[in-house]
Amino acid sequence: MKPTLIVIGADKGGVGKTTVARAMLNYFADNNVLARAFDTEFPRGTLRRFHPDATEVVDITRTPDQMRILDTLNTAQVKVTVMDTRAGALTTSLHALREVGFLDAVKAGEFNLALFHILGPSIASLAEIAEIAPFVADANYFLVKNYVNDSTFFDWDPATSQTYFGKVKSSGEVTIPKLNAMAYEQVEIAGVPFSTFVANKTVAGEPAQHSFTLRGYVRTWQNKNAEEFKALIGQMIFEATIVSDRNTDKTVVFNLLKELREALDGNESLGVLLDDYNDHLKFHSAQFKYYYQETPG
Repeated sequence: MKPTLIVIGADKGGVGKTTVARAMLNYFADNNVLARAFDTEFPRGTLRRFHPDATEVVDITRTPDQMRILDTLNTAQVKVTVMDTRAGALTTSLHALREVGFLDAVKAGEFNLALFHILGPSIASLAEIAEIAPFVADANYFLVKNYVNDSTFFDWDPATSQTYFGKVKSSGEVTIPKLNAMAYEQVEIAGVPFSTFVANKTVAGEPAQHSFTLRGYVRTWQNKNAEEFKALIGQMIFEATIVSDRNTDKTVVFNLLKELREALDGNESLGVLLDDYNDHLKFHSAQFKYYYQETPG
């Protein structure tokens, strides 16, 4: 699989970028996509509080920390990397990626890059689009409307909306609905991933006493986010999975069957099974795994 770097950020603070990063990591975990994360809110790291096992805190302005992210993209077993940029540092982070040649490597096809630009319902936030877009001409650039309150992103004013959203080429728009305020606060107090809160578990995995009502709000919110992520992230990661990787996975199954057949002195049943798998084992483009396809009757 081609290494995939997902950058989540904004230059304006208070737009909920870490909330989106948390939601995305939950989506990956719920769909069995292995992912690691880097929290650039150095040294505190809000993302790490909720996903400590998958997250490292780094200072994106320091060369050693840039190396911890970029130099390990090819060597890490986990091929999906999420980088949550600290408030006000999206442009700085993109400058760093350009200076070290990462954006050129993306253009050359060595890596897959996606930028989820978190927008708030203000002119100052929307004005970032024109500033950020030139950095990601060769990347998947997603505009994220994160409804942290009841604002409408100027949907009531088509001229204003078109001024910002209509003049840039993006890979798509993502809508993150507003989460019930009390539910959000309770997850904050619990200090657990959204999915763990919904499952009524503590940080240690023990049974918790979270409100049924608030867990329901979070569950519904997560499901809506999953629908948004599924169409965009799922296809992106699938496209990053090269054919040779899929064939390698398939070969592992075949080699195991061959070894078993040889160990059992050429067992005919295993030979038939091997031929059958060769004809019917197919790769599922949505679930990113193999399945057995029946022969049409």
